This record gives sequence, C-alpha cells and structure tokens, in this order.
Amino acid sequence: MSANRTPLIPAALIDRLRAAQRVAALTGAGVSAESGVPTFRDAQTGLWAKFDPTELATPSAFARNPKFVWDWYAWRRELLAGAAPNPGHHALAAIGRHAPQFRLITQNVDGLHQAAGSTGVIELHGNIGRVRCSRGCGTVEHWAEAKADEPPRCPACGAFLRPDVVWFEEMLPPAALAAAEDAALHCDVLLVIGTAAEVYPAAALPHTARACGATVVEINPQATALSADVAHVLRGPAGVVLPALVAATWSASGDIT
Repeated sequence: MSANRTPLIPAALIDRLRAAQRVAALTGAGVSAESGVPTFRDAQTGLWAKFDPTELATPSAFARNPKFVWDWYAWRRELLAGAAPNPGHHALAAIGRHAPQFRLITQNVDGLHQAAGSTGVIELHGNIGRVRCSRGCGTVEHWAEAKADEPPRCPACGAFLRPDVVWFEEMLPPAALAAAEDAALHCDVLLVIGTAAEVYPAAALPHTARACGATVVEINPQATALSADVAHVLRGPAGVVLPALVAATWSASGDIT
C-alpha cells in the first residue's frame, strides 16, 4: 500500500470501536514528525550538530552548565514555532469527542495534541512549553526568557528553572505514569500510533492492555517489534490512517476531522 493511500479499515475494528466504552491512544514521535517536528536526534543541526543530545538532556549536564542546556532547549522551541497540528492530531481530538471515555497518552513534548483540541492529555515526557524548579520545590510555569548569562530563577526558592521535560537518568512523572497504566489496564481498545514501542516503561503499556483483554491496534508506516502482538495493523502515516478510521467508525455523526 502506498504510504499516503487511504487504508481499508477492518469491519471488526469498526465494530469494536463503536462498542467500546473506554478507548486509549499512545502516541510517539512519528505523529509529530508529520507536522515537521524533528525527532530528538534529527534536531541536531547547525551549531548543535556536534553535540550528542543524550549528553545534553541530563540533570548532570544541567548542573555543569545550566545556561548551555537552557539555550539548547530554547533553540528546540524555536524549531517548533512553525509547527501546527496535522490531520492525525485532529482525528485524535475527534475520537475524544466520540468515545464515551478516551485517554490520550503521549511521549511527545510539543503540545500539538492540546493545540488540536485534545483535553486531559497524559504527557509521559513532559512539555517543552513549560519550565519547573530544578530544585524540586514544585513550581511549574510557562516558558520564561533567560538572562544573558544564566537561566531564569524560580520565583519561589531562587533555584534555576529548567525545561519541564523528562531527561535521561530521570524517572517518568509518577502521576502521569500511573494515569497511563490505569488507562492501559481498563481500556477496551488501545491505539498505538507513530511509536516503535521500544522504550520502557511506555513500551509496556500495549502489552498491559492486551493482557487485560483490550484490542490493541498499531498505526505506523513501518513494522515494529510490537506488530506481531497486536490485533490489527494499519500501515500508513497517522495523518492518513486516523482520519480514515474516524470516518469509517463515526461518519454518521458528520464529525470526521
């Protein structure tokens, strides 16, 4: 099937979605890539090309040179400035309007799901549009501009503010992970979209859902390690497959975007 050809949606999947009370989705970098958002490693261009992102996105790197790490994230935010939600993002927002209960879990940090209208998004890796206290006092704010020689300071305790994202060497936010695991445990259908599902603990969510009786669906242009273990595989980009899935399942409502 051509990468942009509208896929045939299995009748069994349509019936399952229509009957489902609880639908969940897990999205990865492939969804954002369709909006022109470079993946974590693909973003290393220009001045930053000589640096390993795994050596920048760590608490130890921030401790050594907070302004350097801050500037890298400021540059990454600039890369997102022109990005807009694609049809895949909008289709997920539409599923949220149709399914009796819908939980959207994302590994992306760009906020494009919220921009498309999705609510209650579970952000496993945080959000690059926010900052938080590096000392852990609990302060979370919208992105702030840095001074010439250092990142901005926490208004509550004076420590440096840092991007509100999960770095290497860090655990996922406990509340977000617990919400994601709860969604996997109790969903009737789980859509796994634009992710290879190889990085744990997020990679465990499809297996948890399947073990609990959910219908797991993979939506991805390429085969992954998960492909052999799901009920349905829909090959193609999210921006093509998801609108087709919504149209086939809920077209009678007139809301397919």
